[in-house]
Amino acid sequence: MTKAFSSAILFAATLALCLSPLVVRAASPEEHDARMAWWRDARFGMFIHWGLYAIPAGEWNGKPVPGIGEWILAKGNIPLADYVPLAKQFNPTGYDPQEWAQIAADAGIKYVVITSKHHDGFCLFDTAATDWDVVDATPYGKDLLAPLAAACRARGIHFCTYYSIMDWHHPSQRIDSEKHHNTHIDPARKPEYIAYMKQQLRELLDSCDPDVLWFDGEWVEWWTEADGKDLYAYLRDLKPSLIINNRVGKGRKGMEGLNRGDQEYAGDFGTPEQQIPETGIPGVDWESCMTMNDTWGFKKNDHNWKSSKMLIEQLIDTSSKGGNYLLNVGPTAEGRIPAPSVERLAALGRWMRVNGEAIYGSAASPIASPDWGRFTAKRERLYAHVFETPASGQLVVPCAAENAVVLGSDVEVTIAVEDAQTKATLPELDTQDAPTVLLFQTAQ
Repeated sequence: MTKAFSSAILFAATLALCLSPLVVRAASPEEHDARMAWWRDARFGMFIHWGLYAIPAGEWNGKPVPGIGEWILAKGNIPLADYVPLAKQFNPTGYDPQEWAQIAADAGIKYVVITSKHHDGFCLFDTAATDWDVVDATPYGKDLLAPLAAACRARGIHFCTYYSIMDWHHPSQRIDSEKHHNTHIDPARKPEYIAYMKQQLRELLDSCDPDVLWFDGEWVEWWTEADGKDLYAYLRDLKPSLIINNRVGKGRKGMEGLNRGDQEYAGDFGTPEQQIPETGIPGVDWESCMTMNDTWGFKKNDHNWKSSKMLIEQLIDTSSKGGNYLLNVGPTAEGRIPAPSVERLAALGRWMRVNGEAIYGSAASPIASPDWGRFTAKRERLYAHVFETPASGQLVVPCAAENAVVLGSDVEVTIAVEDAQTKATLPELDTQDAPTVLLFQTAQ
C-alpha cells in the first residue's frame, strides 16, 4: 500500500469524524487531579524549538532576520518560496537523541516539549498526511521524534509535543500580507484542514505517544473556541490521560488561564509566555515558557544569554507561585544543543541535585514573596530560597518552626520562635552564583 493511498484512507475516516464532533464526558475533580498529578509534581520542563529555521539561524542574504516564529517569513525577511527549499539542506547528522535526553536528565528536567510542527507546517515526524516532513523532504530521511521519545522515557522523563494550529504551507491557507503572523483560510477548505490536523495528531499519538500536546498559533481569526473544544474532545477520546494546554482554544488572554469569567475555555493549563505572573491563581494550573536568550530557535549571533543564577531564580519564582517552568533550547541545524544552553542546564542540574526537594512536588507558598528571595512549601516543610542575604543577617518567617537547616549541608541554623514567628540567624551564605535554600520544619 503506497503512502498516498494509506493517507487517503486515513484522511477520509478522519474527515468523517470531523462532521460528527465529539464531546468528552466532563471529568470529576478527582479524575482531573489524578490526570494532572505528574505534571504538577514535575515543576521543571524543557522546551525544544527545532526546525528548518535553524538553517538561516537569524541571517538571510547577509542581513539579520528573526530566528523563528511568526516573523521569519515576514515581508522583507525570507519569502516562502525561498524558505521551502531549505528542506533539501536539512540533514542533522549531529543529532543524538540519547545525548539530548541525558542533558535534560542531568539538568533535573521532568518533561520535554518539542516542536512536532511549527507555523511553517514542516513536520519533524513521519506523517502520511503530507510529504512536507523530515522523512520525505530532507536528506536525513528519518523520524526525529520517536527516538527522542524513547530516550526520554528510558530516563524517566515525560515526552510531550508542540503543534501549531496555523500552517503557512497548507494549501487551505495563505499568509496575511499585512499581519504576517496570521493566515487566512478558505472557508470551504477548513473542514479539510481540520481533518488534516486530526490525522497528524493521531499519527503523533500512535508514533510517540506524547503525554502533553502543547498547541500554539491559535490566534488566527478563523480558529474558534468551538473548534478548540472539538479538537480537545477528539484528542481526549483517543487518549484519556492526555494533558492539553489552553492554546487549543481561545483561552490565552488575561492570565492566559482557562476561565476569564464569561465561559469555560478548553485546555488543562494556562501558558504565560516570557513572563512569570505576579501571583498565581488558586485552582488554576499554569506554566511559564521562557527562553535562555532572546530567541526560541537557534540564532548564530544571539549572545544575550541570561545567567544561570537568573534562570534558577526564575524556576524558584515560578514554583513559589504554584506554576511550572518550561525552559527553552534551540538546537542547531546539525542537531546539537548550543554550548551556552548546555552549560546553563548543567548549572541548573547541580543546583537541583542539592535543592530539588524544594521544587518538585512543591505547592504555591502561603507566604508573600520577601525582598530577599522566595518561599516554596510542601506539607510540614517550608523552604526559604535566599537570592541575596538580607543586610540584617536574619530571616523572619511568619510561622512556628521546630528547626532549620541549610539544604545540602550539615549546617544548623539558630532559630528563635516567638508569637508564631520564627527568626533565623543566618550562617555565612554564598549566593553569588546560585540561591541558597533553608528548610524550616514546621510544627505538626
